[in-house]
Amino acid sequence: MKSQNLAAMPPQSNTPQIPQTGFLRLKQIIGDKKTTPPTPPLIPVSASSWWAGVKSGKYPQAVKLGERTTAWRVTDIMALIAEIG
Repeated sequence: MKSQNLAAMPPQSNTPQIPQTGFLRLKQIIGDKKTTPPTPPLIPVSASSWWAGVKSGKYPQAVKLGERTTAWRVTDIMALIAEIG
């Protein structure tokens, strides 16, 4: 099966859309069932497991965008998905 560029794939209701550049917040990475419609996870782990993985170096380090805003580079998350997927 040929690998496809995620940006070239047509939108589907259960496939999360990932920008090519920029940043992702935690709920965009691990999903959020409370939103309407629910945000599907890119990496299906709990928030505490995610933060433990960041601390241990398993997951990418966060970037502080502001005093109360933490995010991750899209490029780092895409590299992680390619590594584990």
